[in-house]
Amino acid sequence: MIVGRRECGKIKYQINSVITDFRHCHCSQCRRLHGAAFASFGGVEKASFALLCGQSYVANYASSDTHTRVFCRNCGSNILVTLTDEPDTYYIAMGTIDGDPNLPTAYHIFVGSKAPWHRFHDTSERFDEFPN
Repeated sequence: MIVGRRECGKIKYQINSVITDFRHCHCSQCRRLHGAAFASFGGVEKASFALLCGQSYVANYASSDTHTRVFCRNCGSNILVTLTDEPDTYYIAMGTIDGDPNLPTAYHIFVGSKAPWHRFHDTSERFDEFPN
């Protein structure tokens, strides 16, 4: 089981499955929303995700026609993102996870729009878009 929470502690969740996809997104939208060089997400089965507390603090933002961001209305912390093309998957913001879950091999997406000041320090696969 994987557990996580928001910075303010108002929202807590658990995941009763493994992380099946581990990606670092370098698109300008993820960079702005996370305030960082990239955003790291872990893909999990939507059915395995359970909100333990804080439903009234959950807010949504449709950042595009295909992406909905879920965040805490109290502290503003990102929780997850959903993609219309993958309705059975949640992409959990990895910084919200407590502990050290078992992770698949990471990869980078949208590296063509990465922050110009960021330098890669790993050998993970890199893609200009979503991999096929």
